[in-house]
Amino acid sequence: MRIRAWRRGIKEMDMILGGYADAELGGLDAEGLDLFEAVLGENDHDLFAWVTGQAEAPARFAPLMGELAARVPGGAR
Repeated sequence: MRIRAWRRGIKEMDMILGGYADAELGGLDAEGLDLFEAVLGENDHDLFAWVTGQAEAPARFAPLMGELAARVPGGAR
């Protein structure tokens, strides 16, 4: 998953998801890993809009998008 997080379609998502993976993957439980894997299957442009607050994330991803946004200067809070 770490490699998939760092090898996205757009550099911004490489940095957001890759940084999260480096910091958090080792501490995630099975549910957290499943959720992160599902996020990795989403379109980068959608993910970027969700993280930056330009669009509302699906309910299942909302808490994780909040965590990611907290790591991004100017991200949705």
